[in-house]
Amino acid sequence: MMEPESFEAAAKDEVWVQAMKEEIKMIEKNDTWELTERPKDKEVIGVKWIYKTKLNADGSIQKHKARLVAKGYSQLPGIDYTETFAPVARLDTIRALVAIAANKKWKIYQMDVKSAFLNGYIDEEIYVEQPQGFVAKGCEEKVLRLKKALYGLKQAPRAWYSRIDNYFMNRGFRRSLSEPTLYIKRQGNDTLIVSLYVDDLIYTGNNEKMIQYFKEDMMKTFEMSDLGLMHFFLGIEINQEKEGIFICQKKYTETLLKKFKMESCKTVTTPLVTGEKYKKEDGSEKVDGSIYRSLIGSLLYLTATRPDIMFAQVCYQDFMQSPSQVHYGAAKRILRYLQDSDWAGSADDMKSTSGYTFSLGSGIFSWASKKQATMAQSSAEAEYIAAAATSNQATLLRRILEDMGEKQEEPTTIYCDNKSTIAITKIPVQHNRTKHIDIKGVSPKLAEALAAREAIRLAWRFQWRQVVLECDCSTVLEKLSLAAPDLSISSLVLEDIRYLLYSL
Repeated sequence: MMEPESFEAAAKDEVWVQAMKEEIKMIEKNDTWELTERPKDKEVIGVKWIYKTKLNADGSIQKHKARLVAKGYSQLPGIDYTETFAPVARLDTIRALVAIAANKKWKIYQMDVKSAFLNGYIDEEIYVEQPQGFVAKGCEEKVLRLKKALYGLKQAPRAWYSRIDNYFMNRGFRRSLSEPTLYIKRQGNDTLIVSLYVDDLIYTGNNEKMIQYFKEDMMKTFEMSDLGLMHFFLGIEINQEKEGIFICQKKYTETLLKKFKMESCKTVTTPLVTGEKYKKEDGSEKVDGSIYRSLIGSLLYLTATRPDIMFAQVCYQDFMQSPSQVHYGAAKRILRYLQDSDWAGSADDMKSTSGYTFSLGSGIFSWASKKQATMAQSSAEAEYIAAAATSNQATLLRRILEDMGEKQEEPTTIYCDNKSTIAITKIPVQHNRTKHIDIKGVSPKLAEALAAREAIRLAWRFQWRQVVLECDCSTVLEKLSLAAPDLSISSLVLEDIRYLLYSL
């Protein structure tokens, strides 16, 4: 079903008329505003209707949603609002929570706060116009004075976060210092963990009675939708089984292939051509930049569950300003792949790409691939910069896992296949190709753990993960042969490597 672009179009369809009535009913039930005279010394902010069809994981219609939003772009800073920032959960944290639940065989549940932003209290004096289709008869000149936040206001996200944060803190939860949207409650040996993503909550723990009490209390305090077991979250499909918890974006991938007319394309086994380097100016014909940017942006969203395409997606981001036919064809190779740290990796600026993966239990839950800010003058420097970034992420993840009750008693080992990098980490020696390096703050424990590992083991563990971050499978197999000659790899194919990657 097409979503109407205006109130006039929506008013012709009873489905959307009912959706608007539901929105007004929720606003009035929440005591969000009051009708009053138009102020003479205050600007009145306009409002508009936004229409959205919400879908289930299988693509079927869940509901038609009409949202009344304020035209916040007309607000004046310091007068209509002050603080606006509200934290949002990291995907790394959400995947870590899923990994812990899978390890401990806990069930993960999900709830949604209806019209969450309407629950936030505001300090400023704000007036808005009456919404189209719902102007009070005989009071056409009057306006609405807000008691609580309305969607579209600059301060609405912060007002909602402050309200829900107070709820958790008043009920004995502890907020994570490293992730302000992660809340943990412990009673003896019982644990309840809640992760908040704006108006979506996922929660898990080891005591079903404690979980049930939390759900009932939330539903008494806010207008909630109980979604049961977590199965579809932020566009990610979650399948909770006895064998474990599995996440994917199958429906999104199918939609993406259809959007770019690639559902019947010839498949490939890797998202990148081995050894291929692309330049910003390659002499080929230019293509529509908006289509190219749409493809790259869509692929970025897919990296939430597909670390194996992250490196390729990052490579093609460099060409979004002026893409060519070659760039577009190369980016579409990732779609063909879906249908089934290097030194001087960029041919334009010679900057390397840092990448890392973190595993917990039987799979990885945190990953990244990002071009380095500076040009490394040696492979050792490129690897060192990557190791420093990895250690920073490790420190953050250790704190988050500690907050979830996973004690970090042993140092985190960072695997790297560059002996010089390991030596620099252990003893910051000054040589011609290392004396210029800004020795970034690597945790002593992490540095010690990194330096203590023997080279072959480091190479073996690291190179499996290089499949994800560099997509250069032939190079990986060649290095594996040199690093571990006794390892039989002649029969390994890409699917086997991917399986091993998630098993290590």
